[in-house]
Amino acid sequence: MARFLSDPSWLPSPPCMSFIGGMFLLSLGVIYTYTGKVWARYRNCWVHRADEPKRYWSEVVVYYLLGLGLIGLFLYEVHAFSS
Repeated sequence: MARFLSDPSWLPSPPCMSFIGGMFLLSLGVIYTYTGKVWARYRNCWVHRADEPKRYWSEVVVYYLLGLGLIGLFLYEVHAFSS
């Protein structure tokens, strides 16, 4: 067990981290869509779908696009350099 912990090769590599980050952001987008409120990063407050629909959907779209962008970056890094 100590040998396993002392070997850093088991840690995820950077392309894998972009996939994990992309899945995290996509999950946040789904959760925020389901709950009807989103954390506005620039205003430091919650935005509710019923109160401010334009602001709400723009914030949710940012989470979806960033998640898809990170997953696309992961796919590019993994498959573009293998051929």
